[in-house]
Amino acid sequence: QVQLVESGGGLVQPGGSLRLTCKASGFSLSIAAVGWFRQTPGKERLAFACISPNDEMTDYADSVKGRFTITRDNAENAVYLQMSSLSPDDTAVYSCATGGWYGTTCTFGFWDYEYYGQGTPVTVSS
Repeated sequence: QVQLVESGGGLVQPGGSLRLTCKASGFSLSIAAVGWFRQTPGKERLAFACISPNDEMTDYADSVKGRFTITRDNAENAVYLQMSSLSPDDTAVYSCATGGWYGTTCTFGFWDYEYYGQGTPVTVSS
């Protein structure tokens, strides 16, 4: 059984930083693209960062480019999201996804991924 578990969310002040972790069990994150999504109440879950299976490609939405960095640790079977310069607009539930995309690129497509975690909430507020 594949399970993705996100951690590292919480309350942070504007301008602060957080590092989110996505750990997998029952599946090797090294063989598939991994995406990070976020969702706010009443809105759809949208991708904003992804990393390809071979780590050659990362992609970011304009809203987070230059502030967020996605990395992978195959030994830990984990993918991380380092977030900095956070603003209240970044408040959301953050989740990771994998499986279904095994090429040399990564994707922002919700339906391209097979497995999703439950998410970890991030609140940016003073």
